Amino acid sequence: MKLLEGIIVLDFSQYLAGPWAAVKLADLGARVIKIERAKGGDNSRRLKLCNLVIDGDSTVYHSMNRNKESYTADLRDPEDLEKVKKLIAKADVMIQNFRPGIMKKMGIDYENAKKINPGIIYASITGYGESGPLMKKPGQDLLVQAMSGIPWLNGNGDQNPTPIGLAAADMFTTMNIVEGILAAIIGRSKTGMGSLVEASLLESAIDLQFEVFTTYLNNNGAIQERSYVNNGHAYLGAPYGVYKTKDGYMAVSMGSITWLGSLIGSSKLEEYTDESEWFTKRDEIKQALADHLLNKTTREWLDILEPADYWAAKVNTIKEVVEDPELNYCDMIQEIERKNGTRLKTTRTPLRINGEKLFARKGAPVLGEDTDSINKEFNLN
Repeated sequence: MKLLEGIIVLDFSQYLAGPWAAVKLADLGARVIKIERAKGGDNSRRLKLCNLVIDGDSTVYHSMNRNKESYTADLRDPEDLEKVKKLIAKADVMIQNFRPGIMKKMGIDYENAKKINPGIIYASITGYGESGPLMKKPGQDLLVQAMSGIPWLNGNGDQNPTPIGLAAADMFTTMNIVEGILAAIIGRSKTGMGSLVEASLLESAIDLQFEVFTTYLNNNGAIQERSYVNNGHAYLGAPYGVYKTKDGYMAVSMGSITWLGSLIGSSKLEEYTDESEWFTKRDEIKQALADHLLNKTTREWLDILEPADYWAAKVNTIKEVVEDPELNYCDMIQEIERKNGTRLKTTRTPLRINGEKLFARKGAPVLGEDTDSINKEFNLN
């Protein structure tokens, strides 16, 4: 039995942060019913990466909606809305990420939902919060990353600010909202009452930078420049960064510069005996290291550094990650299947419970495929 079996989640959300949060709950055993518009459904069904569509839906949709049921409803239609309210009465958790005010217009905001079901745990995701001057601005990941300052941490000092090449704000918001939902489930077991759990992409993106914000706030407002050579972290000294080798790329993390020089045979690096210079002179140190690492292949360097436990690793492509048996020992790839037999491969939850890996074989639902059965089961007609 999975830990959240018996928990019913209504997923009103679309795109990424909300649906991905619902998947996390589904992977733990919750029953997730995705509430979608009859015409088109979740917009992520058409949000394509590399123009890839499988069985009529994008791989983005498939990856974020496995192990769910799809219930279609027009929330502006009184009859459909009444059916949804009956579902709310039976549910444990609601997740929504509409713009502020939309759910209130339809009469299923938290205040109304808890009248229907006092035990409901209502999770609300926004771009910038339910109030304030930014509340109506589109809560899109790239925009949020830009506004939070994240791009100023990435890329070299002479390059444009560089965003993280993933929907990092969305994904971190997912983790925050799931944390809040699980805490609220524990709280309800003690009080019998539900909770309103809120998270915004902007707050999550700022929290993601807790180390650098704390440093800035306690360093007399000094703004740290990015390294101009192989920047890996704007606030860390040499050798932290990614370096080109004779045949590829290698990441070198934290460690003694003089020891590194000794290991790789660089007398120039061995000259930097003052540890404070590893930060103040990081660019000249990193340039010397970068020049030296071009002389051997990644594997040759790792054969020197790994036995000495000096922190370094090969920079892999996705293809190399998928094909490397050592990296795949963790068994992170799973195959999911729709009711119609369509199959595709995706990742699994990284969690293990009592030593057991959690796989979800049920693929993302076709739009509305469970509407009739849910109407019948919950006596909604």
